[in-house]
Amino acid sequence: MSCTASAATARPYGVKLVCRTWEQPRSSYYAFREGPGPHPRLAPPGIRGPKTGLSDSELLELIRADLAASPFQGEGHRTVWARLRVRDGVKVGRRGVLRLMRENNLLSLSRGRHGNSNLHQGEIITQAPNVMWGTDGARVFNVEDGWGWLFVAVEHSGTSSAWDGTSAKREPGLRPWSLFPKVC
Repeated sequence: MSCTASAATARPYGVKLVCRTWEQPRSSYYAFREGPGPHPRLAPPGIRGPKTGLSDSELLELIRADLAASPFQGEGHRTVWARLRVRDGVKVGRRGVLRLMRENNLLSLSRGRHGNSNLHQGEIITQAPNVMWGTDGARVFNVEDGWGWLFVAVEHSGTSSAWDGTSAKREPGLRPWSLFPKVC
């Protein structure tokens, strides 16, 4: 059909038009045209790109040495690649370092915690009132007024708060909302 000439233009339809009309990929047409049987590859499979002077095992030793000398718990392939290139003068591709680190389980699974653990249980209580305050602000949307800013100030004293924010219950005589007369 692709060699058949059009009655209107006297030109052949072509493979692209015929395959698009029949909703078939052109690769199927060319594979059918080649005939059955295995098709030889043009080049054997292998690692693409420019070759380095180091084998994979030598480069892996350099990567392991770099990770052992690092003061940090886990390193990513970009950091290792940059140190090999700049500090050690090893010309190697970043993706090659990534491949070797991935194959040998040398990539950091997640960034570990450094430093001291949390020293409190999430509870901040001072010995006297008006010693420590916490503030925060957020941009909020109101259906009636549109966008506005909400600022909150909290005093960290004692176990009771003026208004817990979870209900409309307010303690008598305490008005934390009077600190901010209007939401801007």
